[in-house]
Amino acid sequence: MILSLDETKEYLRVDGDYEDELISTIMDTATKLCKDVARLNDTDVETNSEALKIPILYACAYLYEHREEADHKALTLNLRALLFGVREAQF
Repeated sequence: MILSLDETKEYLRVDGDYEDELISTIMDTATKLCKDVARLNDTDVETNSEALKIPILYACAYLYEHREEADHKALTLNLRALLFGVREAQF
């Protein structure tokens, strides 16, 4: 895992452990989403882990704050911009 639960909770400004399960699930989803948007395999994810931290935190915050009405198209477009430097070209 690129980020720890504590790092993510600090970014989200969440105290306590009452939402740890939800945040862990969001972290998994955000990581997979960033991996898919960047078109990276598992080896590439480890190689680019520092470049992926902010996009994953952004996706976590977006999904956490917009649980009910998330605009996944807007999220994906923002992630494409954030991941531009590591995104694999596809032909």
